Amino acid sequence: MKFEILNLNPDILKGINEIGFEHCTPIQEQSLPECLAGKDVIAQSQTGSGKTAVFLLTIFSRVLASGPNTSGRPRALVMVPTRELATQVIDDAAHLGKHIAFRSVAIYGGVEYDKQVQALKNGVELVVATPGRMIDLYKSKTLSLDSIDIFVIDEADRMFDMGFAPDIMYIAGKLPRNKPRQTMLFSATIDSNVRRLASRYMLPDPVMIEIEPEQVTVNTIDQKVIYVSNEEKLSVLLTLLKRTEVERAIIFTNMKRTAEMLGWKLAANGLQAKVLTGDLSQERRHKVIEGMKSGKLKILVATDVAARGLHIEGISHVINYDLPDDAANYVHRIGRTARAGKSGKAYSLACEDHVLNLPEIEKYIERKLESEWIEDAEMVKDTAPRYNERARREKPFERKDRKPGARPKGGRFASKDKKTPPQHVKKEQPAAAAAPAATEKPEGRQGGRPGGRPGSGQRPFKKRAPAAKKETGPGSRPERRTGERPVEDKRVRHRENVAPAAVKTEPKAQPPAAPGTESSPKEKAGILKRFLKFLKKP
Repeated sequence: MKFEILNLNPDILKGINEIGFEHCTPIQEQSLPECLAGKDVIAQSQTGSGKTAVFLLTIFSRVLASGPNTSGRPRALVMVPTRELATQVIDDAAHLGKHIAFRSVAIYGGVEYDKQVQALKNGVELVVATPGRMIDLYKSKTLSLDSIDIFVIDEADRMFDMGFAPDIMYIAGKLPRNKPRQTMLFSATIDSNVRRLASRYMLPDPVMIEIEPEQVTVNTIDQKVIYVSNEEKLSVLLTLLKRTEVERAIIFTNMKRTAEMLGWKLAANGLQAKVLTGDLSQERRHKVIEGMKSGKLKILVATDVAARGLHIEGISHVINYDLPDDAANYVHRIGRTARAGKSGKAYSLACEDHVLNLPEIEKYIERKLESEWIEDAEMVKDTAPRYNERARREKPFERKDRKPGARPKGGRFASKDKKTPPQHVKKEQPAAAAAPAATEKPEGRQGGRPGGRPGSGQRPFKKRAPAAKKETGPGSRPERRTGERPVEDKRVRHRENVAPAAVKTEPKAQPPAAPGTESSPKEKAGILKRFLKFLKKP
């Protein structure tokens, strides 16, 4: 079926033709007539089948039919699970609605409020939002829902998987109830959560449109499993990526730290790769995704945050570095390739840690994955240095050349003033001057040990005697480390058969007490008796 049959606005058809759409996809052919008629619709279809165009064309048609938006308040609200999907929907709206007067804004977290707030103040017809940021703007009375007459929930099953069910219920409950509203719900699978939401916030008996379950669509992808040990896993990945048939690839991992390790390792092996995880700022995430879409970036390493909702043309390969724990995530991951009828390949590396997830995946997709073997002659060796915490903070080949275990220049005893040596490091002195004379009185507080820091009153550093005295020869280095103070150690002198000089030191005279300050024992006993008597008083 062609779009001209749907009696769309000529300006809308002009945008459709410029994008290159000619015939409707199966989901568009079955759902567009019902949506354009204003009915509530629940549509189930595989990823990349054209669901976004269904609700965008419906919103365009209804907004144009209702006349100019004089209030500036949004007329349509689309809820999505991720910020990437929000920006993607806005981009599709900009292309499809290029020739109509239509304003839209994406509302999501991770960026400053200013641009989003200013767009709402200037007036918009469409808001595409993630739940968290949207609730913040609604509670601050920056976003009004009073004029919403079209409500769309995209990737509904994913929204529930990510724990957004309470937020969706809260937002749906704040929509106007005294005016008619069209609700459209799109999902790859329809479960009990989706049906419960539909029964509460949609009209009775909504139109149900089901193309086929998503797991059936993976039959169009060439899927292979490679049994590999943990030690050879990275080498197998490098071998696959360096094949000439790989144009653009997405590598999926189960954990964020594994994705970061792979990104560093691939870059150190000469492969340009970027990492996409939930910890990235919105600006960096957008930059990475745009790099993949433009073709400047060939390899993307990602966690399941990118498994759904991203439409990137030209992904030739998807590699599951880790087999997912959830079988449904396997389908979502490999769905990044072979989109819109194109071909693609998916490799899964089954190692000791995740091979037990394979039977559940094969049961879910109702087929057994064909195994593939890589010959030893084809294996690419990992030439990157060992990955560690320091490697996570530094880029490959940008680390300063220094010997293993060497401290940075200057060490922790380096002085901030490069012109002068550290104050507590003393130059070597002759043996006679190294230790203070025994007859001299040590400086510092009374009772301080000889060898203490002058004037500080602190006890000196203890020096552990070596196990055995080493014979020194010409050019030998002194045993004392830099920064340690010469300490008169009686044990060392004893081993060297050097008897200390017998010097009698006079006790230090105490200053006389001020007159009238001394108390006799009898007076002290009287004071104590009066004090005890005072304590017994009630």
